[in-house]
Amino acid sequence: MKKSHSSHYLSILAVAVNLLWLNPVSAGPGHDHGDTPATAVSGAFPQRQSDGSVFMPKAAQRQLRIQTQVIQREQRSPVIELAGRVIMDPNASGKVQTIIAGRVHADQNGLPQVGQRVQKGQVLARVSSEIDSQGRSLAQIRLERLSALSDSVPRRRLEEAQAAVANEVLRAPISGVIATANVSVGQVVEAREVLFEVVDPKRLMVEGLLYDPTLASAIGNATMRIGQTTVSLTLVGVSSALRDQALPVTYRVSGGEVAALQLNLLTTIYANIKTKVDGYILPLQAIGRGPSNQSIVWVKHDPERFEPRLVTFTTISADQVSVTSGLQDRDRVVTVGASLVNQVR
Repeated sequence: MKKSHSSHYLSILAVAVNLLWLNPVSAGPGHDHGDTPATAVSGAFPQRQSDGSVFMPKAAQRQLRIQTQVIQREQRSPVIELAGRVIMDPNASGKVQTIIAGRVHADQNGLPQVGQRVQKGQVLARVSSEIDSQGRSLAQIRLERLSALSDSVPRRRLEEAQAAVANEVLRAPISGVIATANVSVGQVVEAREVLFEVVDPKRLMVEGLLYDPTLASAIGNATMRIGQTTVSLTLVGVSSALRDQALPVTYRVSGGEVAALQLNLLTTIYANIKTKVDGYILPLQAIGRGPSNQSIVWVKHDPERFEPRLVTFTTISADQVSVTSGLQDRDRVVTVGASLVNQVR
């Protein structure tokens, strides 16, 4: 009898265990203890995670051309920004002015146009005083008479008589390109008026304005950006005279990058300072903005996960920065496509 009751109890216990195995007990809403495992990332699309990191499959990385770089600490010179303007090299440019007042006449080849290449000594235009043939004869007689009395007549009257019979030929002062042309056939011009500017496009210079005179002795070579091109600049010198409360700083364009410049172009010059800053060198495009408008970079934590890092940096050239805090040696930082990673939501 006792054996029968024991068998009955064991059967009930076995049924209860099977029910619990098939239907595990879970806490009701509001009674869980935070033991729920994190939801696994699935799918083949980039996703922003709850901790701010970005999950990006390898296929998406290849499609977006994401590139990373292992960083190491280096020492570089910081830069300061100067307002700059492209100017002519005084030894490779010239202005064509008329000495006399008169009317402009074209040469047999016509007046040169802006952008036209000319050779040194080439005739650009002619200027003649406005008198007819009879008047010219009288003016010539008057000039001869005043020349004979040059010791007793005012010099101004003699110069006026010379100008009355003058015909001026305007020639190119250098070989180069016509940068400006402020003249047309038949135009009446005044003496000393600038009619043409000729410039050698391979020998342009850049002038910046330094508003902190204490840095005059510490400033060095520089760079600037023209579109997507970074142009290297070699320091010529810093002026000792203020202009509009700033010291003019002159640079010469290095190499063949001068082809990207235009005369009078306004730009920003990134001038090196002769000191050193310790940090991690990254391209400017690696720096992004976080939700609070703070500077961040993206570090590759796992093969398919990127995490944001708050950083501080110093500009060292037109297209590079030195990150001074927020990174560690051997971090793998996104250098190409950081803005695309930053857009994942």
